[in-house]
Amino acid sequence: MTNQADFQIIAETKDLLIISKPPFLLVHPTKPGGPITLWDRLKELLAYETTTGGQVSLINRLDRETSGLMLVAKNYQAARSCSMAMEQGKIKKEYLALVIGFLEQEEQTIDTPILRLSEVAPSKVWLQRATHPLGIPAITRLRVEKKFIHPKYGPLTLLRCFPITGRTHQIRVHLASIGHSVLGDKIYGPSEECYLEFIKTGWTAALAQKLWLPRHALHSTALEIFYDGVEYRWEDSLPADLARICGLDDQSKSVGPSSTTCFLEALL
Repeated sequence: MTNQADFQIIAETKDLLIISKPPFLLVHPTKPGGPITLWDRLKELLAYETTTGGQVSLINRLDRETSGLMLVAKNYQAARSCSMAMEQGKIKKEYLALVIGFLEQEEQTIDTPILRLSEVAPSKVWLQRATHPLGIPAITRLRVEKKFIHPKYGPLTLLRCFPITGRTHQIRVHLASIGHSVLGDKIYGPSEECYLEFIKTGWTAALAQKLWLPRHALHSTALEIFYDGVEYRWEDSLPADLARICGLDDQSKSVGPSSTTCFLEALL
């Protein structure tokens, strides 16, 4: 794995680049003169490709706080092929999420439509979504990877999430809807007021008392695609901030059966 500015290169082919985005790195510019983004770094990295007829196309998107794998197409044909595969649900994605509390079922599927909350109820946060019968179909499969008691955060569950559809905030909304919000989630955690407070003040000691983490604990851990006659699968282990919570703290205590993945076992 090679360092490249604020992200890491996981793999590369003649048409595709697979990178691991750290938390807090914006994907796209939001305003002129704003902070450096992943888009800026990719244009620098792929300068030769873009000057010789190529392009930079982000196939999957991650929120600013979400870390993990992103797929980048380096030319028009690759971008078109991958974008069509994404629209058709042929790119398989897996996420790891640290959620509050213990889930009773080791595996389950959430099949609940999602819409923008302001369409059916007052909302102070424009981005906020919610589950609702009038929403767009959304399906997420869940599998428990590990349950443990953290000395500071209490009972936590590490989940592997398989989004079958790709709605905005889908995993976070679905997990909050079953009473197990993602650790550190400013919108779907204790209260959306945390998000409004963060916008005004930035990260503060008061917010740390409510949320514990400065970012939501969600990580894009695997991508699969059949491209140009080849089946690809890329994986990315938990970043250091989430890995420490999952077991590097000697005071964490495992509870119940676990199907913890190999890379996590290596961390514990």
